[in-house]
Amino acid sequence: MPQPPAGFVEAVLAVVDDIPSGCVATYGDVAAILGSRGARAVGQVMARYGSEVAWWRVVRAGDRPPAGHAERARAHYEREGTPLRPADDEDGYRIVIAACRWRP
Repeated sequence: MPQPPAGFVEAVLAVVDDIPSGCVATYGDVAAILGSRGARAVGQVMARYGSEVAWWRVVRAGDRPPAGHAERARAHYEREGTPLRPADDEDGYRIVIAACRWRP
């Protein structure tokens, strides 16, 4: 997959930086805010450049935490009061996105 243009990278990181504590947005939500359908491109930006922003606030479809980061993300969710529910899978929980989805 080619690298997203610098302007897109900066725009994604700016949107993520605006997500308030205790709220989440999906990769698709972030793309839609930017007038794009590129949820995968948002994921690519987050994987490469997202460590300096609140990366845990961008979640996968199905209310799942970022892939491979469920344990680290959970500590952030609990500290911020993000509503969670148990799940019987490798993540162990889901975000109750209906209660905390960010809509700018």
